[in-house]
Amino acid sequence: MTTETTPAPAIRVQGIQKSFNDLHVLRGVDFDVQPGSIFALLGSNGAGKTTLVRILSTLLKADAGTATVHGHDVAAKPGDVRESISLTGQFAAVDEILSGRENLVLVARLRHMKNPGAVADELLARFSLTEAGGRKAATYSGGMRRRLDIAMSLIGDPPIIFLDEPTTGLDPQARIEVWRTVKELAQGGTTVLLTTQYLDEAEQLADRIAILHEGTIIQNGTLAELKQLLPPAKVEYVEKQPSLEEVFLTLVGATGETATPRTDTDDRADGAVPARKESR
Repeated sequence: MTTETTPAPAIRVQGIQKSFNDLHVLRGVDFDVQPGSIFALLGSNGAGKTTLVRILSTLLKADAGTATVHGHDVAAKPGDVRESISLTGQFAAVDEILSGRENLVLVARLRHMKNPGAVADELLARFSLTEAGGRKAATYSGGMRRRLDIAMSLIGDPPIIFLDEPTTGLDPQARIEVWRTVKELAQGGTTVLLTTQYLDEAEQLADRIAILHEGTIIQNGTLAELKQLLPPAKVEYVEKQPSLEEVFLTLVGATGETATPRTDTDDRADGAVPARKESR
């Protein structure tokens, strides 16, 4: 008879506290992140998300509590933690003077990869940047620059990646490009912890969502579990209107197809559709 064993968490945080003088930023944070999953740390500006990521990536020491990353204690074995992770901050850390390929080759050399050129070419292809690889990064769009930044962070195949506000300042199309990249990372087995203040981003990406508020995790669960915290929805007849994001992406052809605006005749042909309206 065989028994299934639950894999050890890729990240485990227990009772983490951090203060800056009289400002208590983290007041006892607890959560686990399972390997190969996307875990979203959701909170408003100033909630302590970046502080926690800096502690987990060994850039900052906690005042109390413990944390392990890939089985290594962040306080006792910071070197082992750093070898297991990659960190992408809120702003793309690319050298704008260099081309996209040169940025990748530089990082590959710094990490002592055997064939930096081949590593760069593989990542350019993986992130759909091959054609732009010879151009200076200064000419890249926001989404391309962020994709290059994430590609640079993956050199050496770290099992865990931290993405701190990965879509800050990006337009809707660029955000979708980054979302697709993050999903592909998890599908490939990479554990992703991302911080965000965007509700739709957490909803689109995360296997689990933890809400950080005033220094503590006030809820932690799947999207379905979090929705169950609210009263049940009631069914009413409503006319479904497209969101502004849907209109924008349709008009600019985000999916690569020619956009054809709907007409009133199309709406009438569809008939009435009952929709769920959340009760508050």
